[in-house]
Amino acid sequence: MSGELRASSRDDRPLILHLLYSFDVGGLENGVVNLINHMPADRFRHAVVALAHCAPAFCERVARTDVEFISLHKPPGHGIKLYPRLYRLFRRMRPAILHTRNLAALEFTVPALFAGVPARVHGEHGWDTSDPGGTQRKYQLLRRAYSPFVQRYVALSGQIESYLTERVGIAANRVERICNGVDTLRFQPASARQAVAGSPFDDPHAVIVGTVGRLQTVKDQLNLVRAVAIARAQGEAGARLRLVIAGDGPQRAEVEAEIAATGIGDITWLAGARSDVPELMRALDIFALPSRAEGISNTILEAMASGLPVVATDVGGNAELVAAGETGALVPAQNPDAMAHALLRYTSDAALRQNHGAAGRKRVEQNFSIDNMVARYTNLYEQSLHRGNSPRGSGLAREYSD
Repeated sequence: MSGELRASSRDDRPLILHLLYSFDVGGLENGVVNLINHMPADRFRHAVVALAHCAPAFCERVARTDVEFISLHKPPGHGIKLYPRLYRLFRRMRPAILHTRNLAALEFTVPALFAGVPARVHGEHGWDTSDPGGTQRKYQLLRRAYSPFVQRYVALSGQIESYLTERVGIAANRVERICNGVDTLRFQPASARQAVAGSPFDDPHAVIVGTVGRLQTVKDQLNLVRAVAIARAQGEAGARLRLVIAGDGPQRAEVEAEIAATGIGDITWLAGARSDVPELMRALDIFALPSRAEGISNTILEAMASGLPVVATDVGGNAELVAAGETGALVPAQNPDAMAHALLRYTSDAALRQNHGAAGRKRVEQNFSIDNMVARYTNLYEQSLHRGNSPRGSGLAREYSD
């Protein structure tokens, strides 16, 4: 009997249902893992629903044992066919809060409202690969069309906050900016560059630049390959460069072809998808992010927490993270010459690498701690619970509840 009482008590905690396209390796997904792992376990329960799939290996990163993972295996196209299934799921699980993320999940706030989910929060982490700058009018109109079904918005960067209020037309008092936080205990600087499993680079005089991310067009690893090829031809400093590309994805064949075409196969390691990213960061000297578009990049924060100088493209929220000339360098997107120049500056100056890396670590500790992120989300959820349980906050959901 006592066990049943304890179970009942646990079930009384409000359930937050996190709905996203997929739960697999990625910055958005890492943010969800960090949030679940660090939120007070006695205050909320969590469930993760992926429209595509929840990867078992990635689910293991969630340290809590009371989290349910559900894969819907959604086919391509509009998700209206999933509305009945999600309606039934919402009715069965009865979440207190639905937290959808990015455009792919936004439309499912509709069945959530009619299923009586009292609080509906939507987070915007960045734009789709088909709309990297957020400029396409049809996507702005789609977000506006679903806005009546959302009570609160979370923008992960100032640029996304402006996009929601100025282009989509969301009232500013419905949008809260909450930046990602990084686990500064898990990601720590090394006193000296460390070896990592599988790496072919053991030359102490080499300078290793690396990137971590899904191999897809928007992340533009091709740009980094070209930049390293350009830098390699620039004398002694360029000859010391080595390149690590961690991640996998649909553009892998193109990345391999570009490495071959530029002739840098002997200094490049395609490390594939990795579960040891903290250790990988400590095996680098410089971190590079060549993306064409970004929200708030978890990997930039992880690199800074690891004491690495960052060379990133000046897109999205990157300028909100990298203090140019203090913690790293910002260069134009799709400009390998500019990235090559920035890489060479760090390759030829060990003191600059160390100083900018230390400044990046300090910046993360002061402004992007995981504790601050969790506190902000906890406060948002608490407010959403209060509003969702009020007669006005429930909205149309009250009319359609059983």
